[in-house]
Amino acid sequence: MAGVVPCSSSTLSPLTSLNFHYQEQCRALHAHSFILSTQRRGLYVCAAKKKVSFTDQILDYIEGGPKLRKWYGAPDLLPTDGSVTEDEDEFPEGDEIRDAVLVTDGDSEMGQMVILSLIVKRARVKALVKDKRAALEAFGTYVESLTGDSRDKPFLRKALRGVCTVICPNEGFLSTVGSLKGVKHVILLSQLSVYKGAGGIQALMKSNARKLAEQDESILVASGIPYTIIRAGMLQNSPGGTQGFSFEQGSAAKGTLSKEDAAFICVEAIDAVPREGFIFEVVSGDEKVSDWKVCLNRLLEKSEQQLQ
Repeated sequence: MAGVVPCSSSTLSPLTSLNFHYQEQCRALHAHSFILSTQRRGLYVCAAKKKVSFTDQILDYIEGGPKLRKWYGAPDLLPTDGSVTEDEDEFPEGDEIRDAVLVTDGDSEMGQMVILSLIVKRARVKALVKDKRAALEAFGTYVESLTGDSRDKPFLRKALRGVCTVICPNEGFLSTVGSLKGVKHVILLSQLSVYKGAGGIQALMKSNARKLAEQDESILVASGIPYTIIRAGMLQNSPGGTQGFSFEQGSAAKGTLSKEDAAFICVEAIDAVPREGFIFEVVSGDEKVSDWKVCLNRLLEKSEQQLQ
């Protein structure tokens, strides 16, 4: 794509093995932008001699700039310098529009995979990151990146402005954060079952992570906010979308799951909001899922029936 600035490989290293979940949407996007470019500039000829990789396509999509954003219909979340210009008092409390998804630990591997899936879903994305400049280089204005201490009440209030759903791709955030006032749904990707199933030296090495995971789950359950806890099997750096799934109780302790699939499921869970709480396990298995909305609503109904 013309005018694309190469991105930093270190910033986007978790995004170098993207799966089929995004391919059809990106093919449509690139076809749409090609048609528009021929209409506006005359015939635009791609002179590439080799097939463009899917990774290059998605990076082109992310870094396409304002013109591509306008074609694709995504909102301008940030000015080009990355600064936040929104007036702190633009929306009085109680009247603000809550349509954003906040991703915690947004510069982690899992955080970046979740963000990418949200971008493709055309969601309004906010992310807590340690390096705001690196996040801007990686995701451009598709993501409103915020740097600060989540334990600081003014910063947390700013981070949660306009947020409907919070996705926690790693343990530790809920154990340290204060009130999540105004949030309508919290999604937690939990490895607690994996930590509990570990033995020997692995159990010792994961003892702190297990403690944080236990605290996160207990705090979330007691928060009063509708929550979804996805207890995934051991996360692996394998391509997503290549296997089926299993949602059997007890499977997460010994099973595995692609990180790409885990990120995708976190994003799909946004549309399955429980009345109170929703906990399910997921690992790679034999069950093929063609419609995640139907699948998650089925699991949600089953979970609510068990609580009655």
